[in-house]
Amino acid sequence: MPETASRVVTRFAPSPTGFLHIGGARTALFNWLFAKHHGGSYRLRIEDTDRKRSTDEAIEAILDGLDWLGLDWDGDVFYQSKGAERHAALARELLAQGKAYHCYCSPEELDAMRQAARAEGRPVRYDGRWRDRDPSEAPDGIDPVVRIKMPQEGSTVINDLVQGEVTVGNDQLDDMVLLRADGTPTYMLSVVVDDHDMGVTHVIRGDDHLTNAFRQYQLYRAFGWDVPAFAHIPLIHGPDGAKLSKRHGALGVEAYRDMGYLPEALCNYLLRLGWGHGDDEIISIAQAIEWFDLDGVGKSASRFDFAKLENLNGVYLREAEGARLTRLVCERMASEDGQTPDESAVERLGLGIDGLKLRAKTLNELVESARVYTNQRPLTFNPKAQKILSEEAVARLAAVKPALEALESWDESTIEAAVRDFAESAELKLGNVAQPLRASITGSNVSPGIFEVMSILGKEECLARISDVL
Repeated sequence: MPETASRVVTRFAPSPTGFLHIGGARTALFNWLFAKHHGGSYRLRIEDTDRKRSTDEAIEAILDGLDWLGLDWDGDVFYQSKGAERHAALARELLAQGKAYHCYCSPEELDAMRQAARAEGRPVRYDGRWRDRDPSEAPDGIDPVVRIKMPQEGSTVINDLVQGEVTVGNDQLDDMVLLRADGTPTYMLSVVVDDHDMGVTHVIRGDDHLTNAFRQYQLYRAFGWDVPAFAHIPLIHGPDGAKLSKRHGALGVEAYRDMGYLPEALCNYLLRLGWGHGDDEIISIAQAIEWFDLDGVGKSASRFDFAKLENLNGVYLREAEGARLTRLVCERMASEDGQTPDESAVERLGLGIDGLKLRAKTLNELVESARVYTNQRPLTFNPKAQKILSEEAVARLAAVKPALEALESWDESTIEAAVRDFAESAELKLGNVAQPLRASITGSNVSPGIFEVMSILGKEECLARISDVL
């Protein structure tokens, strides 16, 4: 099996029976990076042969998720269902060459075969009873399936680029079905034909497909085609080491977007789930393309950790351009509130976003803190802000207001100096004045530095908000 080819071609091949889950997103990322690193191409194939379970909504969710992550594919999307006639024709060629045969087992026979194997403690496999029988013995009323003749002696060896050399005895491989009784191709057949037709050189996928690789290897050999290099990546587990489930984070990519994660942060996190480059944790897409190769993929399962993802997202939020974050925040507010912040609110937000992003770990947190600049009067106050605005605190606001009204320039340092002077003259701690100001001007007990907030909101807006409380 070749480990390299003149031009690398990888593929991501999801089944559109649900959302693009987080494990699938990592598989897509690894395929994308490997192709980019080697100057090859990355293809997308929708494996929609299960027509009952495949939906247009799921296809749209997959395409949308990949687009959001920035994992653009080369060429058109390849739909597996469109190749069904070719898949079936190739199976019939194997039949004509004596490399496959008709099996006339009834459903009842197959069920009895499975029950006997379980009762005797044997692996459940087809026993090959029609492999060498004369079709003239076929019973009436049974539409046959087409099975491939697997080798019965020796072993199949795969030099997996992640797992290393993996061997299985050929007596463990039963004669798998290529065509169902209705003439439609099976998944195993379609995958091999499509990978060959798409020129795929490297099949990079989850290690739950490793057992399929041995059967697919023999199918390549039967067709006389080159076998692609295989790389089976360990699965993602939950923090407790159990198989990843919804309670761990096995959600659709769109759920992570809704939770306020940036796509570049999620890609960085998924990259580090099972792949490493020394001690590097913050890895840009450009660096990932430069560094990524399969020798950095570990053999053991990775554990999903929301806390690490959140911390990493915070790093990317702090590095993100203010204009981009302002746009994303306004889009979220429009979605949540049903209306876009007005021009003056957007302008204030643009001035304050750099201070806000230092304290947020998700876009959702940033949206909530950003409301200090976009909320319209009269404000609503959270319970802690209401508690701060006691009768005594409101009296301090009334007393400090004239000092603020007298200011001719309105910038952070000037405002702070005026409030400090007032606090000293009134023999108060700065916090005893600053906290009521924060509560009255933001509606909250927490915010960026209150003097920074006041300078961005402007003199007229701040005095009006204080007046509303008074």
